[in-house]
Amino acid sequence: MTAYKKIITIQPGKRGGKPCIRGMRITVYDILKWLASDMTTKDIIADFPELTKEDILAALQYAADREYQHLVKAA
Repeated sequence: MTAYKKIITIQPGKRGGKPCIRGMRITVYDILKWLASDMTTKDIIADFPELTKEDILAALQYAADREYQHLVKAA
């Protein structure tokens, strides 16, 4: 089982069914956007202390797996 499956949750009524972190309203996209804007893991956790380093890594792994699945389907 992929480790992020215990962290990434998808609930139809929460954030429009987008993948979120541990049932919170923080999405995988939010984390990716913050990292892309040059925030560090420490910066993100300082702004959102409910997040952990493992949450951020889970978001990255989830995104990587989604990208891989997209590439496999396109091949």
